[in-house]
This record gives sequence, structure tokens and C-alpha cells, in this order.
Amino acid sequence: MDPGNTEESYRSRQVIEFLTVANEYCLFLEKAEDYDREILLDFISKISPLLYLKGALLPTVLVSDPGANERFVTQEQWEDMFLTLHRIFGKDDIFWIAIPESDGQYALIKASLAEHLSDIYQDMKDFVVLYQKNLQASGENAASEARRLFASHWGTRIAQFQRHVHTLIHGEPQEGNEDLNEILSGI
Repeated sequence: MDPGNTEESYRSRQVIEFLTVANEYCLFLEKAEDYDREILLDFISKISPLLYLKGALLPTVLVSDPGANERFVTQEQWEDMFLTLHRIFGKDDIFWIAIPESDGQYALIKASLAEHLSDIYQDMKDFVVLYQKNLQASGENAASEARRLFASHWGTRIAQFQRHVHTLIHGEPQEGNEDLNEILSGI
């Protein structure tokens, strides 16, 4: 039996564990201005893989009332989070990601760590607030939407920035970067 295709309660152990990690992520980022860059990067380097893992383990939850799904983070809240993080990271906010193209080649595009973290924050905060309404329909929608957004949005964001965060903390690995460095020097 494929555990990704089972139907489970919104109160399953996997959902509760995900709620715990998502809540910690939100609480920390909401106080990002209180931390220096190194503490923030250290936190992100540790919670991001855990958030990814817990998101990957979210079960399929049937939704009895799709109308109970809600979003809570406003554009203004997202922008405040983004600007705070962007200021903290400064020049280190920008990193490059390779996007596959239809011809099998890759295009390099600029990405923003602050934008990625703010996007994830929005999805996590929406999940936490909806889940904490403590209603069955809200919990079902929160768990179902978190699983859907993991696959389509925030899971990819974590995968994209994790190397950049690692490099900011530990430095660039010396082996295997010749091709990437050559590509980046031409941009």
C-alpha cells in the first residue's frame, strides 16, 4: 500500500508533527528582525529540511467542506516579511536557480531568498491559522491544502534555496563548481 495515497484524519500524527514544525517556522520568522543574519541562516538551514520532510509525509486528507478553506496572510504582511528578510540578507539575498527548458537545456534565473522564505511563511501561516480554528472542516482543508502546496509551491522553494543557505554558512565547495562558475561568469 502506498502511504501517499491513503486517506487519513486531519488529526493524524503526520499532520500534528507538520503543524508543530510549521508553527515554529512562523514564530521564528515573525521575530526575524530580532536576530542577526547568522542566527537566521542557522535556523533556516535546520528547519527547512525538517519542514520539507514533514511536508513530504503529509497524508491525503479528504475534505468534507471545501468552502471552509481560507487564506489569512495579507499582501501587506507578506511584503513586511519580505522587506525584513531582504534587509537582513542584503547582497546575499540573490541566488541563481537552474530551470529546465523544453529542449532539455537549463536556463539560469535570479531568485531571492527573502522571497522564497516569505512565500513559505505565507503558506505555513495560512495552514497554522486555519488548522487552529479547531473545526473539522478547517482542519481537513488546512491539511489537504498544505499537502497540495507542498507539491506545487513551497516544497520546490525549499529545494531551490537550500544549497544557497548551505553556501552562505559553510562557504562554496571547492570541487564540482567549475561548470556552474563558468556559466555564472558569463551572465
